[in-house]
Amino acid sequence: MAEPWQPLAGVRVVDFSMFVPGPFCSAILADLGAEVIKVESLKGDPGRGYVPVQFRMENRNKRSIALNLKHEKSDAIVEKLARHSDIAIEGFRPGVAKRLGIDFDSLRKANSKLIYCSISGYGQTGPWHERPGHDVNYVAAAGALAFPGQWLKAPSRSSLAIADMSGGSFAAVAVLAALHERNRTGRGTQLDLSLFEAAFFWAAMRHSLDPAVDPKAHIFPVNDIFETRDGKRLTLGILEEHFWENFVKVALVVAPDLASDSFSSDAKRRRNGDALSARLSELMKQKTADQWLKLCNDNDIPVDLCLTPAQAAELEQIVARKDVAAFGNEKFALFPVHANGARGGQLRRGVPKTGEHTREVLVELGFDDGEIAEMIRAKAVAT
Repeated sequence: MAEPWQPLAGVRVVDFSMFVPGPFCSAILADLGAEVIKVESLKGDPGRGYVPVQFRMENRNKRSIALNLKHEKSDAIVEKLARHSDIAIEGFRPGVAKRLGIDFDSLRKANSKLIYCSISGYGQTGPWHERPGHDVNYVAAAGALAFPGQWLKAPSRSSLAIADMSGGSFAAVAVLAALHERNRTGRGTQLDLSLFEAAFFWAAMRHSLDPAVDPKAHIFPVNDIFETRDGKRLTLGILEEHFWENFVKVALVVAPDLASDSFSSDAKRRRNGDALSARLSELMKQKTADQWLKLCNDNDIPVDLCLTPAQAAELEQIVARKDVAAFGNEKFALFPVHANGARGGQLRRGVPKTGEHTREVLVELGFDDGEIAEMIRAKAVAT
């Protein structure tokens, strides 16, 4: 079996961020081999309490150091972390990192080659830069909630944190681009990523910036979610004409009207989309999900059940490609890329407790037992 693809082995990341975007970014880097040191307050990342499930998924493969950034004794630790790191990530509102002494100008004094990435709601500049917000605010303001995702449904919010997770992904891309640039120039980079702009980029790429765009231009009445007779939800992924023709043949006995001229082309199916969507909703309720799955799979029609991630983890495709790894009794999804036939991403450690690796990291940074004991006594760090 080929060894897991770990192209970032040897790269060190210090992650000062909390909640979702920054940890999601560093989780990607960690999966690809980077060593990530997660810096938490003495009470821990608030994400541990707000969204504990997602916190655990995003913080595997990391070590945790509990550090009071407001304590003067933290300065020497931060300086050494910066000196020995390739990448630093922070996710505070603009101005907070500077007050804590972990801003770009402060850290680059210790390491001029540092790649420094700030992830914030609206960016470090502009009239909105100090504005508070969370994912739902960013996607709303960016236009990502303006259009429907289903033919007969009103626009609704996704269960996925679109701005947070796309922002974390863009941050990972930008960090790696800056790392590549550093290999050429020898210089570090200051990156400023806005979660609002990440959502805006996605929304604009999907819907364009044309104010007169058809609000249903991106959806299709035959590419949708339908309920079956046994109450399950099933997706039809029909776009191309041959898939529609295959479906009409399957449904011809019970729904001969689908073969009418009204639905004979994509343009006509769109023009009569409300009627077609309603008709398909009636039709899909005539059979169970298993019956539809067999019919569609036997006749080359794109179809899938709506599953939970836990259910998806048991699918033969996921198992065959080793997309899930376990640490103890906990399962984690791995970075979804294979390289040269090897699994991309590796689970090297589980989820750290707050400050679990404080002492270990401080020793690596050159602090002795006496210094560490004094830091603990002064409540500058916690173990």
